[in-house]
Amino acid sequence: MPVSPMNRREFVKKSAVTGAAVAATGAVAAAPAEAADHKPHKPHKAPKTWSFSILGTTDLHSHVFDWDYYLDKAYSDAKGNSVGVARVATLVKQQRAAKGEEHVLLVDAGDIIQGTSLAYYFARVDPITGTDGKKGPKHPMATAMNHMRYDAAALGNHEFNYGIDVLRKFESQCRFPLLGANALDAKTLRPAFAPYTVKKIRVPGAPDIKVGILGLTNPGIAIWDKDNVSGKMVFPGLVEQAKKYVPRLRALGCDVVFLTDHSGLDGSSSYGDQLPYVENASNLVAEQVPGIDAILVGHTHVEVPSYLVKNEKTGEDVLLSEPYCWGYRLSVFDFEVELEHGRWKVTSKTAQTLNPNTVDEDPEIRKLLEADHELVVKYVNTTVGTCTEDLSAADSCWKDVPIMDFIHEVQMQTVKAGLSTADAALPLISVAAPFSRTADIPAGNVTIKDIAGLYIYDNTLYGKKLTGAQLKDYLEYAAKYYYQVAAGTKVDTATLTNANSFWDYMYDTAAGVSYDIDIAQAEGSRIKNLAYNGTAVTDDQVFVVAVNNYRANGGSGYPHIAAADIAYSSTNEIRQLMIDYVVGKGALNPADFAVTNWKLTQAGTAVF
Repeated sequence: MPVSPMNRREFVKKSAVTGAAVAATGAVAAAPAEAADHKPHKPHKAPKTWSFSILGTTDLHSHVFDWDYYLDKAYSDAKGNSVGVARVATLVKQQRAAKGEEHVLLVDAGDIIQGTSLAYYFARVDPITGTDGKKGPKHPMATAMNHMRYDAAALGNHEFNYGIDVLRKFESQCRFPLLGANALDAKTLRPAFAPYTVKKIRVPGAPDIKVGILGLTNPGIAIWDKDNVSGKMVFPGLVEQAKKYVPRLRALGCDVVFLTDHSGLDGSSSYGDQLPYVENASNLVAEQVPGIDAILVGHTHVEVPSYLVKNEKTGEDVLLSEPYCWGYRLSVFDFEVELEHGRWKVTSKTAQTLNPNTVDEDPEIRKLLEADHELVVKYVNTTVGTCTEDLSAADSCWKDVPIMDFIHEVQMQTVKAGLSTADAALPLISVAAPFSRTADIPAGNVTIKDIAGLYIYDNTLYGKKLTGAQLKDYLEYAAKYYYQVAAGTKVDTATLTNANSFWDYMYDTAAGVSYDIDIAQAEGSRIKNLAYNGTAVTDDQVFVVAVNNYRANGGSGYPHIAAADIAYSSTNEIRQLMIDYVVGKGALNPADFAVTNWKLTQAGTAVF
């Protein structure tokens, strides 16, 4: 899934102020300065100072090229961003050329192998794990990152979406370690992946600079990918594991300790108190664990060029940077060190983010992966059926629109077909979120990319049992997505949604029941007229709720659903079920499924 809730405007504004104070203003020198009167016949003096850089990416989500597979054209957004590691690779080459190859390390903070049609293709269509006894292809992200000579990458939560076998195969294809100090074997509680790696930066005539790189992933994996990891791996907190491994890296003689965290900066958790560990804990790690010099941050899909956190025990500043996502930015950490009593000590550290939209894609990566890219382009343009009219998601966040009813219909049909005889007698409903406001299924031919653009995640399907009282609580929780707008006040859709840092992917609408959401009321008192087949829902009435695995396992912190009894589960992706529905029907016709069953009101008066 995307990221946890976060007050993005406030946080990025704060980080920008901090960054202005410490951001690097120019390239670091590639070699230490020597005395101007050095005589050629005398041996070089051992350098007392040195400089080096650590470059960082995060949340690449299998964006290789500057391409939008959902729209089948070059990526474009209102801010002029580009996507893909092919452009980032050019920036990396420039940094190495300016500073010296031996002065630059390259690290990633996770979420590598999920997120685009390219990722899905090499996980499911032509999987890297192989099919029918045949060897699978190499993952394009392994090819690209090996070419770029990454030194390490942290595990992201989305690394687990396709199962551990796919992740392990990807790991075997990488020429750099995937780090996860808090990804432990469930039985032995020993690390299931390498916790850290130590890199040596050569300094002629002086000791090597030893850089310890510790990788930490997100505890939320235990919830979000419960089906893939339960009984196999456990994920303790970042602070807890950093306290264990940072001293170990210092004991190994590391002069610099650098963390790559797939965890945000604000101390929040989208899953509430379902886990005893914080989701976005990088700031807490910096505050509570002494001995850390800098942290590459990921997971929350924001740009934080430079951010300082003071360690509460040592008083030392820890430097953090987050380079957005998808290859939008490259973080650059510049370090200066000085040799004292045979050990290197950090004397200066700065960070900034660079924008790759001003450079061309690396032609070598283009050459290596053009064929893979074209395979995926062909796949997403495969026609699966037709549609009788244009279906748009533009208003899906405040209106009940047919394109969302398409998702609900597929979920309910699938769950209904898989229920036991006893559960089949229960009323069946569906909940689903408007993942993309730009999704559109056109009239005429329908392709895989049209459906993939509507359902952008690789979720699977559950049927869970909720009582009427629990269902009302669930819908009240969803309704906090809207800002309160007093009766008689004009509703502006530009400012109506995403209250409480509740993002679109977190907001569920329901089908199979009718209800109103009164946005004039306070949170917790907004769901009105909740009914099933025209009759008011009673507190003890039992429903089967068709819901994706992310939400069913507790994603976004909805009440009751994680602990609810299971009536149905499947390993088939909902997106593929939607494709199969269109193939089976031949034509997608909203007359078959579109029902307006919910609406926004103000004190009982319909808003739209």
